[in-house]
Amino acid sequence: MNILGIDIGGSSIKGAIVDSETGRHSSEWLELETPQPAIPEAVAEAVARLAQKCHWTGVIGCGFPAVVQKGIAQTAANIDISWIGTNVQQLLQDNTGCPCAVVNDADAAGLAEMRFGAGRGSDGTVLILTLGTGIGSALFSHGVLFPNLELGALPLHGSTAENYASAAVRTRHQLSWQDWAMRLNEFMPIVERLLSPELILIGGGVSSNSQQFFPFLRTNARLLPAQLQNYAGAVGAACYAALNCTAEGDFY
Repeated sequence: MNILGIDIGGSSIKGAIVDSETGRHSSEWLELETPQPAIPEAVAEAVARLAQKCHWTGVIGCGFPAVVQKGIAQTAANIDISWIGTNVQQLLQDNTGCPCAVVNDADAAGLAEMRFGAGRGSDGTVLILTLGTGIGSALFSHGVLFPNLELGALPLHGSTAENYASAAVRTRHQLSWQDWAMRLNEFMPIVERLLSPELILIGGGVSSNSQQFFPFLRTNARLLPAQLQNYAGAVGAACYAALNCTAEGDFY
């Protein structure tokens, strides 16, 4: 089933037409800058432009940076706070004219990695951390997703973990890979005490540079770089839509 997978991030909106059975894309990847401020109307219009560039009129799956329950944003991470309480699914449907399914962005990335990437075939407890503008997290137990896990919001050094140890923080403060890894090493033990994962996958754009910082990370769990990198969110969003879509384009 071909679905337009879209990943809304704090800095960019990415998307492509994805075969939800194979995870492969059948169109070029398109990327737009996330509007600033990232208010609902502006972001929804950008998503509609991306769909138009793909000449798309079918089902859309969208990864969104928030706790999402029944299509409604309950939080807002690296987007405007006015998203809280917004029916994201309905807003995107109104702007695109397409049936849309919306899922937490890290959950979407996790679905892709578990189905097509580094987590494929893994049993037990698997944690996916996406390190980018913030810190996204997705947890699977025996292949089953525990949705809307927001580990980046955990308190650390008087703020949140993502304000201390995200990839954007490394860039902003011009930290060496080793110095940044030391920050992650303050975050990882907290996560491991809470969840006891057997495997941790590190995703986001930095996963392509895993050899730069993995040697400095200290975890009890086995550690692997994610394979789908920055495309995982859009691929997983397409998979989520396929799993939750009826033949008529309605969603469960």
